[in-house]
Amino acid sequence: MTEKLLQYLWNFKIFKNFDFMDIEGSPVEIIEFGKWNTNAGPDFLDAKVKIRNILLAGHIELHVKSSDWIFHNHSQDPNYRNIILHVVFHHDIEINEFTDKNIPTLELKAYIDEEVLKKYEKLANGNQFIPCEPVFKASKIPVAFHEENILKKLEEKSLDFERSLQQFKNNFEAVLFHSLAYSFGLKVNAFIFKQMAESIDFTVINKVRQNQTQLEALLFGISGWLDHPEDEQMNLWKREFEFVKAKFNISEVQFHPKFLRLRPPNFPTLRLSQLAALYHRHHNLFSKIIHIKDADELSELFKDVKASEYWDNHFNFGKISKVEQPKTLTKEFTDLVILNTVLPLKYTYHKYHREEIADEIIHFYRKLSAEKNSVTDEWKRLGVNIKTALESQSLIFHYKHSCEEKNCLNCGIGFKLLKDSSDA
Repeated sequence: MTEKLLQYLWNFKIFKNFDFMDIEGSPVEIIEFGKWNTNAGPDFLDAKVKIRNILLAGHIELHVKSSDWIFHNHSQDPNYRNIILHVVFHHDIEINEFTDKNIPTLELKAYIDEEVLKKYEKLANGNQFIPCEPVFKASKIPVAFHEENILKKLEEKSLDFERSLQQFKNNFEAVLFHSLAYSFGLKVNAFIFKQMAESIDFTVINKVRQNQTQLEALLFGISGWLDHPEDEQMNLWKREFEFVKAKFNISEVQFHPKFLRLRPPNFPTLRLSQLAALYHRHHNLFSKIIHIKDADELSELFKDVKASEYWDNHFNFGKISKVEQPKTLTKEFTDLVILNTVLPLKYTYHKYHREEIADEIIHFYRKLSAEKNSVTDEWKRLGVNIKTALESQSLIFHYKHSCEEKNCLNCGIGFKLLKDSSDA
């Protein structure tokens, strides 16, 4: 038993019965269990209990053992002066001040189903993909589970964007460019690409984007790839980079993106070329994004975006590939960019002005295809149906924030599993 679990059981009223008796054998009627307080002070505020025909209003404190009151030094804390009930799992000692003030103590051990405790122990100690895997049932996923997770994710991303907007003077176009760079970098180069994007004043990007070769040269140059040209195209990029660097006083800092553990289609050379192509193709990209209300139209912005012709038969500089084909953005990659950058930023822009934006963004998630990765594969193994990005994004977010941290007491699935002891 932990104090957090005890608070959880009290908050959600998960007991065998409610015929509570205090340690002296007097009936205790809980009129209001109180509001769960996650800040400093008593665990439950503004509660009401009736004992010996006297109605008491105030706060309730919970402990695993009665003696924890002493160990936690609550006696000296003025925040605990209005305690009307001390709730414990195990009553191990008398607390004199409670006796003196006629404050009842309620021992809960006999009112808690042992199957609930066993189930929680399985959740807390499991080493499976998700803690509740031994008792997991897909039917226990709450009705609004996916929508709630997506809204949590959007709010989390929105806070990051708001910090970036403060840093870059509320320039949504600049923040979009930085975030797209992060997405184009994938896991290996995401942070490096974002640093690169933020190192260049966006006014420079806006001026250079009209010439795709120059924009490509700028990105390749600050990557440190043009110091030793290996062919004529590299010489051209080097000349353009030197011109842009001098004209706009570009820093000498180089970022050196990584190739290790990447499949050739995800090489940073191709991704930066594709990013340059996207910005050459679409001026005022953010302005276009915020006005689009259809998922297909949003995807259309990225359709036919491809790396420059040099990369038709290259994956890296100076090395001709045996296979020649245009390096276009795949639908799978485009969907990832839309899910992880475009929709969260669109939500951030509208959330204070349009109440319906949350429903609109969730509609986008429903229209996009589900992701395929190791996390979604594991959920499918457990019998979860994943057809849309709403479901895949929700389950990835849930795994990261609840399952990996074993935060079962704040999980809708965990609540259902713990409450229904027949699932043990």
